[in-house]
Amino acid sequence: MKKVRITAVRQTVYPDLMERLENPIEHACDVREGQQWISSEGKCPDGLCPSAWQSMRPFVESLSQGKGNFFDGWMQNPMSAMISCNDGFRPFSFYIEAIEE
Repeated sequence: MKKVRITAVRQTVYPDLMERLENPIEHACDVREGQQWISSEGKCPDGLCPSAWQSMRPFVESLSQGKGNFFDGWMQNPMSAMISCNDGFRPFSFYIEAIEE
């Protein structure tokens, strides 16, 4: 199986939606831009947000098995994907890519 690198690329924040719809919370996310994790054998790496993992898991598992080319050529690198976590108020976008060892 291939290893898969997961890179936190960018976070978008919607303060208007947070103010209108979200209950106040002190701390919602520990992810930082540029942070990286390595998934081995298609498993969730230590320290990766469980909610983000749920969104990307099928893609990481496929890449770890050598499968790619999601959605018929969506990505320039066919062995990669750009996936966002499911936080509707402050989603983070993650670039995931199969890597050679």
